[in-house]
Amino acid sequence: MASSTAILPLLDLEPIERNIYRGRNRDIGTGRIFGGQVLAQALVAARRTVAEEDRTAHSLHGYFILAGDLSIPVVYFVDRTRDGRSFTTRRVTAIQHGKAIFTLSASFHRTEEGISHQTPMAEVPPPEELRGALEIMREHTDRIPEHLRDVLTQDRPLDFRHVEPYVPFDRTPRPPLRHIWLRTTEPLGDDPLHHQAALAYASDYGILSTALCPHGRTGRDPDLMIASLDHSLWFHRPFRTDEWLLYRVESPVSHGARGFGLGSVYTRSGDLVASATQEGLLRTGIRPRGVAG
Repeated sequence: MASSTAILPLLDLEPIERNIYRGRNRDIGTGRIFGGQVLAQALVAARRTVAEEDRTAHSLHGYFILAGDLSIPVVYFVDRTRDGRSFTTRRVTAIQHGKAIFTLSASFHRTEEGISHQTPMAEVPPPEELRGALEIMREHTDRIPEHLRDVLTQDRPLDFRHVEPYVPFDRTPRPPLRHIWLRTTEPLGDDPLHHQAALAYASDYGILSTALCPHGRTGRDPDLMIASLDHSLWFHRPFRTDEWLLYRVESPVSHGARGFGLGSVYTRSGDLVASATQEGLLRTGIRPRGVAG
């Protein structure tokens, strides 16, 4: 398992053979590999096969196929789909137990200038005026199931600060909209890939659970099955994930046992640097384990 306070070890994939890499896991208390981890590692694997230094990822599209097993590493196979004059395309398959658990399509673009516009960032309190989510979680250990207390209160590689009221396991119905400041707890250096991969990791936090807000539900409800189905991420401008970023997340619709989320990522100065979408399974009426029918 990787260190709980550093994200760079998760991104340091082991090369096994040409186009094949192996990554380590971090347990966040879900009983399976966190989707953002696989997304970030697949991006790193894809970028390792791109020769041109001036090409950075501009879009990622991933599908979660099977739950990841925390007890063994994930192996990433990269298909060098296309090397063009301006764009490079890669496909990545994440493997465990001989089966695909995740697939990723990624596109890399050489640096170019062009027309520019964006929607403005919302006016919210700065992160210095907000308390960290981990600090608040540690004050509510009585709400955490005993077998999860250690892992949910452990030090984390990311500092999250919620603008809207944040109370762990709270069931008060709220609008499906969140604003969350985030940054890594340790410096990432100057490699743009590390900042993109760290944001890919962070972008999976909170986006699907926002769809539960209007219903007074939490992801830990025993009669609820929640799982990511797909995740897309677009990078618009350079940024640093070890500096504060504002993640605006909303869920415009949930239906048919699926929830949908949209995310926008801004720098403190108001630059829109990334956008995310995710759809996930929100299946209700699941019989808790150990309950007879």
